[in-house]
Amino acid sequence: MKRPQSVLVLIHSDCGDILLIERAKHPGFWQSVTGSVEAGESLAQAAQREVAEETGIVAPAEHFERWHHSSRFEIFPMWRQRYPPGVTHNTEHLFSLCVPRNTPITLAPDEHRDWRWLPWRDALDAVFSWTNRDAIRMLTQRKALLRRS
Repeated sequence: MKRPQSVLVLIHSDCGDILLIERAKHPGFWQSVTGSVEAGESLAQAAQREVAEETGIVAPAEHFERWHHSSRFEIFPMWRQRYPPGVTHNTEHLFSLCVPRNTPITLAPDEHRDWRWLPWRDALDAVFSWTNRDAIRMLTQRKALLRRS
């Protein structure tokens, strides 16, 4: 069973493009890297593990920026069976990771079916999650280079 604590990792390039991945079982659901925090794991360890599992990107811990920002949201009914009975909400902790656009991407085929880099403005329209949209907006405020794109 999943724990109702997760990470969202915005992977972006230095020119302001955002890496999005498409869910395998829900075509059209584009998102940044997300995943549950496992028992005994820190938030930073979860972010690093999820990025490696979902994209094949293995980055040192110091390359991840922890934002000290979290969002609480209602878990979609279609995914509630993954959680203990009665759990309806999740708390998501935000991280970012800057990598070159030519970084090789290797998806976990059971989780994701496609990936793409999008300019941040287009990524806003592509993601299905409001927390993901909010995070992209916050990234543009945090990173001056994104405001120029």
